[in-house]
Amino acid sequence: MHSWTDTLRFAFQPVVNLRTGAVAALETLARPETGDILAEARRDPELDGRLAVLAFRAAARKETLLPLHLNVFAATLADLGGLAPLHDAVRGAGRMPWEVTLDIVPPYTHVPHRALLEAVAALREQGFRISADGIGDGDVPLRLLTDLSPGLVKLDASLLARPAAVRAMRTLCEELGALVAVEGVETEHQCAAALAAGAQLAQGELFAPPARIPAVDVYVPSLAPGALTAPRPGPSVREFVRPAAVLPLSASAERVRALLTGSPDVSGVLLVDPAGRPVRSVHRSRFLLSMSTRYGHALYADRPAHKLGDTPRTVGVDATAWEVLDVVAVGGRDRTSDDVAVVDEEGRCVGTVRLADLVRALAESRVEEAAGLNPLTRLPGSDAIVSEVDRRIAEGRAFALSWLDIDHFKQVNDGAGFAAGDELIRAVGGALQRAAGQAPVGHIGGDDFLVLADEEALDPLVAAVLDASWTAGGRPVTLSLATVVCAPGSVGDHHQAAARLAPLKKAAKALHGASWVLGRAGLPGHEVRRGIPGPAPAQTGFAAAEPQR
Repeated sequence: MHSWTDTLRFAFQPVVNLRTGAVAALETLARPETGDILAEARRDPELDGRLAVLAFRAAARKETLLPLHLNVFAATLADLGGLAPLHDAVRGAGRMPWEVTLDIVPPYTHVPHRALLEAVAALREQGFRISADGIGDGDVPLRLLTDLSPGLVKLDASLLARPAAVRAMRTLCEELGALVAVEGVETEHQCAAALAAGAQLAQGELFAPPARIPAVDVYVPSLAPGALTAPRPGPSVREFVRPAAVLPLSASAERVRALLTGSPDVSGVLLVDPAGRPVRSVHRSRFLLSMSTRYGHALYADRPAHKLGDTPRTVGVDATAWEVLDVVAVGGRDRTSDDVAVVDEEGRCVGTVRLADLVRALAESRVEEAAGLNPLTRLPGSDAIVSEVDRRIAEGRAFALSWLDIDHFKQVNDGAGFAAGDELIRAVGGALQRAAGQAPVGHIGGDDFLVLADEEALDPLVAAVLDASWTAGGRPVTLSLATVVCAPGSVGDHHQAAARLAPLKKAAKALHGASWVLGRAGLPGHEVRRGIPGPAPAQTGFAAAEPQR
């Protein structure tokens, strides 16, 4: 009698890093020739546990160095309390548990949550990494997702049609310290949407279909200008992590040489202790040069490779790209091309980052940032404010959006000259930026500015700008300010916020002297906090030549 294992085969699909275009891991998928083994595994935890072991062994036979993703049903973990046979199989194959990510698959209905969380804690203790799969098309409760605290959240591609949901999930993942991946990406449009929504990883037919032989090359569409925006204060190192080539600290130089010569894409090898913490770093070029000297092989082949290594450069998984550059800057110039090891909170190796990836991304962000700056004030345009407004709306955060301009600016230019007008705009922009501190400020053209801040920060900001004495060509100038305060749920996007701000701007311009009008989205009327209503008083400044503001 034939067993179901006789006809069971496995396919491999790459998980792609959208930042670097590199393959970050391989997911192993069961592909039976007959029957529905996954339906059976869903009902039988023991069978599902055996499938995970078989999937790992299938990947191990391919001798891939890439990290692996294995699927397991949530109910299986809750019922079995862990996957002891899988841990034994991983160790038996000479791999490390932290090179394996367990994708926990729905359904979660009727799964005892306490038992599931205890099983996940046990797996983490063994070193396995945890991913929450099928989010957006499954039944995982949001509370359970936060309790699981996965290192990776895999979203269904259907969520890409709801970018606000993806952005909200990205925000949640940032709080959890997790990455966001999108599954089932089939088109370049979906890939662009995933990038725009903040996903760092993706997989799907667009990049490479599941195949019996792991894909060496994947297709990643060229990124359009502006497709990537650098999160302040710089992109996270998580977005650039590549799989690390890892060997035990006891590995011989000959074993390292065999790995490097057989894997031309590997730029270095990390030698780790039994817990997976990097102890020595072997740089490809320096190592092979040492081995290729006249007596190099005879001298070093049978000796421990760590004698030809260096102290590894490491950063934590929460570091930014700029912090990685700080690490690279310390030490001799001969090590500037070394990979930097990324370690988790236990000091275990998560992967490596390459300097070239960081420099490229940071250069792109600087070019994009410079292209969006107003040449007069060096402030960003409206796009930066719009993106932040939409992000705060998606996060359910209150905010105050303010518009400011210079009264009678045409008269300033006509009376004092365009040079004086430009100098005034620069001065107002600089004062606004200093007063706003970390709050986003945008120069949207001419004498118009936008500020996004918290409501409690408005009074000192307004006082710093409206109470200052402004002049152009020796004649006094006043400013007008309009603010709309948006509570959570009061506006759906930046278009609605701008629509609520427009009548307040008109009301502020109807006042005389330095003016400030504040309204609240969803509520009628507005409050005049600065300015004089009624007919214009006698003036000696630019307003005297123009009855309209």
